[in-house]
Amino acid sequence: MPDVTQNSPTPATSSAGQPNTPAVTDRQAIFRILKLWQRQAPRLAIGLMLALLALCTGLLLMQVSGLRLAGAVLGEVIITTTLLRWVGVGRVFLRYSERLFAHDAMFRALADLRVWFFHSLARGAAAGLGFRRAGDMLSRLVSDIGTLDGLYLRILLPFMCACLTLPILLVQLCSQNIILGCLTGLLFACSAFLFPYLIARSGRQDAERLTQNLSALRISVLDLVSGLREIRAFGAEDRMLARVQADDGALLAGQKHLARRAAIANATAYLCGQIAILFVLLAISGIVFSKVAPLSGVGILFLTVAAFESAGALTRAGVQAGAMGAAARRVVEIAQVAPVSAQTEQEADAPAGTDIQVTNVKFRWASDRPYVFDGLTLDIPAGSRVAILGPSGVGKSSLAALLLKAAAPESGCITLGGVNISHIRATSLRRQVAWLSQATHLFDDTIRSNLLLGKPEATEEDLWRALEEAAVAGVVRNLPEGLDTWLGEGGVNLSGGQGRRIALARTLLTNAPIMILDEPATGLDAQTEQDFLRTLNTVTAGRTVILIAHRLTGVEKLDQIWRLSHGQATTVAVS
Repeated sequence: MPDVTQNSPTPATSSAGQPNTPAVTDRQAIFRILKLWQRQAPRLAIGLMLALLALCTGLLLMQVSGLRLAGAVLGEVIITTTLLRWVGVGRVFLRYSERLFAHDAMFRALADLRVWFFHSLARGAAAGLGFRRAGDMLSRLVSDIGTLDGLYLRILLPFMCACLTLPILLVQLCSQNIILGCLTGLLFACSAFLFPYLIARSGRQDAERLTQNLSALRISVLDLVSGLREIRAFGAEDRMLARVQADDGALLAGQKHLARRAAIANATAYLCGQIAILFVLLAISGIVFSKVAPLSGVGILFLTVAAFESAGALTRAGVQAGAMGAAARRVVEIAQVAPVSAQTEQEADAPAGTDIQVTNVKFRWASDRPYVFDGLTLDIPAGSRVAILGPSGVGKSSLAALLLKAAAPESGCITLGGVNISHIRATSLRRQVAWLSQATHLFDDTIRSNLLLGKPEATEEDLWRALEEAAVAGVVRNLPEGLDTWLGEGGVNLSGGQGRRIALARTLLTNAPIMILDEPATGLDAQTEQDFLRTLNTVTAGRTVILIAHRLTGVEKLDQIWRLSHGQATTVAVS
């Protein structure tokens, strides 16, 4: 098991078992997302311009249609069929172009956001994201990022269209009747701006709870599916299913609550629109308001109908705004766990020397957590084979994180070839240091693709050499498709020992002079473990080997053994 008792890399955990990250408000998160979309700003701007032009032609089409209809009834022809035709064609063209550009820009922006999400996840994995649950990560990647398309398509575009519609409506109506224009403009402002804002503000907590419920359901379902074998073995089907049903019920209740809120919002917007239409009809009839000419009245009536119809989109967006804010915050939280070892301008390539010195290192994962190391000192000469022993939680995996520059000490220093690793570029350092952990993952892909992850430019000969060194080439040759055999999820089509050797071959492809073996035989039976460690003894000859384990089997070839305890290392005699 990983050392999560003491060296858990997060400052605290939530009740759901997820690492807490620095607080960020919805507004800050949304601005961060918009900043990430700057590369698509020209496309988004074109989409916005086309949306505004399409709105103008739509409003014009409705007004001239009303004038044409009224003119026909009153025996006056003031709008030609040709004008109507051209306005209609223009609206169709602009509407199609707006959909094409706006949605294309949004898809590109979401793609950029997903790439950023993956980069943030990779940079922060050693700083705590590796302790997040897969279902929660899936929910953030799929549901939360998918929800964020509404920031542009359902909020920004309708908001800008409403900002353009309001002055057009005011000018047209006030030219006929100032009081009518002001009252209708006020109703439109309430429908398009005030009510959506109030609904978004009041429904923020409900939307956030709904987002959390969806994440909890994904976690429960993923646990149920991935652990089905163990669940059946222990007869826990009913209990696990009850948990999924409870999470599903909570999600459904939240969705019903938001649906009721959306219905109220839509009814409010519809009522405002109907009152505005009533005011216009009263003005045409000369009741309450000073009389408006029938021909002009019908034109502004059609314009009012079109204006309030567009305002309805913002009212509906107000209900979704809370969910968008919560989604933005959950996505941005990934980057809040910053890489613990930031790059500096003085960073250079790793030196040729491979001797490692850890000098008086003090380290803890967060300021409110106890020290994992308190004055840790180690000396690992180039080409030596050492073991770091200790029970779970003592900091063995934390040491691996420090050596890989996935974490940085508070004080003291770690040097490689006499150079402080804080002055070495992380990518260059990791070309010198290979890592094989107890939880090395095999992807649902071919053996070839899994191996090439370690060295994309490797030739066929390189792949077979690594497999030979890992003592698994014979197994691969006997498979029907050889290197192109599909491994299945987590390497399920291979035995545990075979999968571990494939992972070893992938590590060996890097040709790194230093190898960190972090509990590499965990989960293997005793005989398979000894066979695997004997293979390691052979293939790592001439390299610096750091074996991290909670016990030794007796087959390891070691020059030095240290035992970690109370944040320091003590030497153990090599038998």
